[in-house]
Parts: sequence; structure tokens; C-alpha cells
Amino acid sequence: MIQATSRAEITTPEVIADESVVELSLRPQRLAEFIGQQKVKESLAIYIEAARARNEPLDHTLFYGPPGLGKTTLAELIGRELGVNIHTTSGPALEKAGDLVGTLTNLRARDILFIDEIHRLRPIIEEFLYPAMEDYKIEIRLSDGPKAQTITMQMYYFEPGKIADTLSAILRERARSGVSVQLLTDAFGAQKITKGYLDTLAAAGVHTAIFRPVHWYEMQKLQNRSHIRAVIVDGRVGFTGGFGIADKWLGNGHTKDQWRDTDVRFTGPAVSQLQATFADGWVEATGTLLTGEKYFPKEPVREEPAETAGLLDAQPTIGSTPAERFLALSIAGARKRLYIANSYFVPNHDFKNLLIQAAHRGVDVRILTVGPETDVKITRYAGRKQYDDLLKGGVRIWEFAPTMMHAKTIVADGMWASVGTMNFDNRSMVFNNESNLNVLDASTGALLDSVFLNDLEYSKEVTRAEFAKRGLWQRLCELGASAMARLL
Repeated sequence: MIQATSRAEITTPEVIADESVVELSLRPQRLAEFIGQQKVKESLAIYIEAARARNEPLDHTLFYGPPGLGKTTLAELIGRELGVNIHTTSGPALEKAGDLVGTLTNLRARDILFIDEIHRLRPIIEEFLYPAMEDYKIEIRLSDGPKAQTITMQMYYFEPGKIADTLSAILRERARSGVSVQLLTDAFGAQKITKGYLDTLAAAGVHTAIFRPVHWYEMQKLQNRSHIRAVIVDGRVGFTGGFGIADKWLGNGHTKDQWRDTDVRFTGPAVSQLQATFADGWVEATGTLLTGEKYFPKEPVREEPAETAGLLDAQPTIGSTPAERFLALSIAGARKRLYIANSYFVPNHDFKNLLIQAAHRGVDVRILTVGPETDVKITRYAGRKQYDDLLKGGVRIWEFAPTMMHAKTIVADGMWASVGTMNFDNRSMVFNNESNLNVLDASTGALLDSVFLNDLEYSKEVTRAEFAKRGLWQRLCELGASAMARLL
């Protein structure tokens, strides 16, 4: 069910551009010619408002990226529109993830970083859009001034590294500046994070909690995990998707050990739904219910067009779960095409038949999932056990080749789109808490269609004839893994 109207921006490790983009000048001269300029302008407006509230000069904006993109021109155009003078410092392309992490950590209070070197699709102009892993850090740093009040963050996957250290520095600085910061981690997914790490955050005023800690006498809790990823800044900007706090999410998504993922940043009423999802987990973990306009600000009525969107907060229930109903209806509702990208693709008998039925009624059904670079081989084997029936039924399947593909997206007919944390397996649909942003919008659908089709260029299609040639050992692994499919 569509519950709210929100504005969504899809952020991925790839930059998607259509043919009209190829024809643009490498040095646009008008604001409208800059791809992603609205995102840059909105972020700058937040920064300017915060700087003015502190009576600080707007004297240092960093634009990092390769030459020839017109960074200085963009700054001048936006500055003129916003009524401020912005001085820019161009820098070289960030070739190492560590350079970016160090830059983020060392930003001064009145610095802002815009990154325009975002992993090329082709050697053409690039968007001024950030991967969500860096984007939410920028939002957190900009959470300043008299209006800044809260940062709430729920994270399933969390492990030590540069990302974790950078996040710790940012959250501690925000807490010391008076922002209320809550961090909720999952007991299973974040088990590599030490008590010392959390204690350091707590000492700076960050409120931390662990979701469903496991004891020897409560081992059943291992089955029911919070797989949710949620970052909410001031109750007005939300992020969800497949990302985690680990260095494997740095990089270009096309190199070994640099994971490919898709995440979404959004504003509007759907942010309150994501905040409610966080509040539900927080009250279970701490006994404290987060309420009031501090966490759920009243949204003004917007006149400009916005996407129709709502958040799916999927939790285990008796009988069919919300996740199962959402997926079944999305498949059954497709009439022309259905593009599903999912890292852990293990359809049960019913969902396999739904996909085949869609193909039989003329829907172009395409599945993109992991290849040999998967991080969970047993899940890949269990999914491949279903390939033969799917291929025979007209479903086309691709496996991502360069690295681990961790995205979880669905696009039906270029209109109904979903980005979030839910895998196409029984664990996500029956045991886990999950969060997906569902959007009914042609432009968002077109963007995700483009992301999907671009990913296919880095993937290998599985044909029935070739799949039939796999060896006995592969078949035995598939058979054994499929016996455990309900737990995967």
C-alpha cells in the first residue's frame, strides 16, 4: 500500500547516464546543464543556513574530481542563485578510498565536501551524486545550527575499519555539539564491533544499544535478526539500502573486494515511517520510546511534484508475512517487464512459480544475482538449484562477475520500484526485520531500470544449455544447499 508522498534519490556505485547526457558539453555553462545540480544546491543550502546561524563566513568549499567538469562554474552559478560568494578549491581525483575517509575525518566545522568522481559508467560527464555510504556522512556533518536535533541510526552489518572509525569520529563530534545521537546495532550482524568501540561513543554522549543480544539460554534469538539499515537525520532525511559499516563498501563496485550495492536517500513523509521503524527497534532494545516533533517533525505541504513512496517495515508474523505479500504482489502485478537484482536469490517453490507464470504471460522477467565472488557460497548453491526450472520457464538469469553484488532492488514495468534491505530468500521474508522504500514513479523506475541494465554489462547470462554442463560436484552442492533453503 502506498502511504506517503516523498522525494527519493537513488545512489549507486555506478553513475547512470542516457544518450542525452553523452551529448552535453564537458563544461556546462548553465545550472540546468549540470547533472545532479539540484542535489548539490540543496546540500549547499543546508550548509549555508547552518553557517549563517553560527555567524561564520562561507569561505571554504571543496570540489574533488577530475579536471574538465566545470566545478568552478557550478559553484559560481549556485552561489549566484543562493546569494553567496563561494570560493572553491579543486583537487585531484580521489584514487584511494582511504583518501576520502581521511578527508571526511579532518573536515573543519565549516567545510563541506562535494565529490564528483563517482566511478565512471563511460568516459563521459559524471553526476554530482554521492554513493550513500559517503552521502549520509555529509548529511550528519551538516546536521548543525539551531534546527539540528537528532541523528538516529540502525545498522545490521558493522565491523572495524576505516568506515567505522570515520563514523565514530563524526557521531562523537555531533553528540558533543548537542545533537541527540542514537545508534542501534544488531547482535548478530555487528558482533565484530568491540565493547571498547561502543564505550568510546558512549563517553562522547552517543546513546548506543544492541538489538536482541544473544545468551546461551536464548539461542532462539539468533533466528530473528534486525537486517534493517536506517539513517535518519533530524527526522527529515532518510537512507536505507544494502550498505553496512565496513570497508568493503568503499570502492567502485567493479573490483574484487569492493562490493556493488544500491541505496536510497529520500525526504518527505516516508522519512517518518523509517524513523518509526527505528523507534520500534529502539524501544525493544532500551525500553525508551522516541516520540515528539524532535524525532517526527511536521512536514510542510509541498507544492512541487514529488514521488509517491512508502516504507515497507517487514517483520515476522504468523501466516504470510508483509515481505512475502509485497513480493508476491509485485511479481503478480508486472505486465511488461520485471527486473529483480538480489544478492541472495533463493526462491521457494511458490515464488519460483510466480516468476515462471509472469514469464508465461509475456513479462520480460530478468534476474541479476551473485556470481562466483559471493560471500555466502551455500546460498548461491541453493539458488542455483532453482535455475533449471526458471530458465525452462522463460526467466532469464545473470550473475554479476567482477565482485560481490549486494543490491536488493525490484522494478516492475518501469513504474513500481523498491530499494532496501530485503533479500529474495526465506530468511528475509520470514525471520528478519527488513526495510524497503517502495516508489510508484516513472522517473525513479527508469533510473533503476538503467542501473539494472548497466549491471548486466558486467554480468554473465546463464543459458540453459551451458548450465546443463555443470559437473557432478556442483549438482551435489546445489542439492545439499537446497535442503537448508528455509534457513538461508
